[in-house]
Amino acid sequence: MKILVTGGAGFIGSHVVDGFLGQGHDVAIIDNLSMGRMENVNPDARFYLMDIRAKECEKVFEKEKFDILCHHAAQMDVRMSVTDPLFDADVNVLGTLNLLQLCVRFGVKKVLFASSGGAVYGEQKVFPCDETHPTWPVSPYGITKLIAEKYLFYYNCEFGLKYVALRYANVYGPRQNPYGEAGVVAIFCHHFLGDGKPVINGDGKQTRDCVFVGDVVHANLKSLALDKNEIVNVGTGIETDVNTLFRLLNGMTGGKAKEKHGPPKPGEQKRSVISYKKAEKLLGWKPEVKLEEGLKMTVDFFRERA
Repeated sequence: MKILVTGGAGFIGSHVVDGFLGQGHDVAIIDNLSMGRMENVNPDARFYLMDIRAKECEKVFEKEKFDILCHHAAQMDVRMSVTDPLFDADVNVLGTLNLLQLCVRFGVKKVLFASSGGAVYGEQKVFPCDETHPTWPVSPYGITKLIAEKYLFYYNCEFGLKYVALRYANVYGPRQNPYGEAGVVAIFCHHFLGDGKPVINGDGKQTRDCVFVGDVVHANLKSLALDKNEIVNVGTGIETDVNTLFRLLNGMTGGKAKEKHGPPKPGEQKRSVISYKKAEKLLGWKPEVKLEEGLKMTVDFFRERA
């Protein structure tokens, strides 16, 4: 199949590109490199330096005639969404709409959408939560991801465009950008192996569902064959608090850093953990990489870069 991966120079998107190419698919990438890096781009994929909001995307769709859109490009900084919700909506809502309009115009059959199980549910009432949990996001970022899911439903009803929305938990692994908004694992690795001064936001008791990027790739690969329009969680069902992540990573990097706490950040959830039972039933998917194994691979990546 011919697949377009938006955000394919980024952390998750570049791994997904590698996975599609590994299965023999024909892959192109659109990325504006605002967060992505050229070093992440697989040379076997065609690369277009472009913003998903740009009119020029039309030429790419017209030329390539894609079968699948795998949409990972986003404004993904939760804190920036709080300080600048207009920009967040511009990228995550209007950018997505631009792509969906082009899908309809140029005959794309299906969309795989990177949504957020860590943001669309808001402060959870059930732990872990499944896809039926109420969606009350507490950040503009979570709101825009939920809006995009609603538009996918509309485009399916109106135009027959198929979709699978994958609600990712907190993804971590090699290639994650430790600057700006990033997962806590990447930020900690950067500091443990750099200045040795990582800071825990708040009391560190906030929990996250940490899913390894390689497992996320497998969820995307399996979603290609799913002949249903679905919203599916991609997580581990296991809560890990930030203090525990600090201590594990500190031990893996020499154990010299002292535990230091800073002020809590606005828009951060207190607890986040999602069930993968629907993914197991529909996709035959479940997380395979254990936390300490994934953390070690991530530390090795950052150590090599450092």
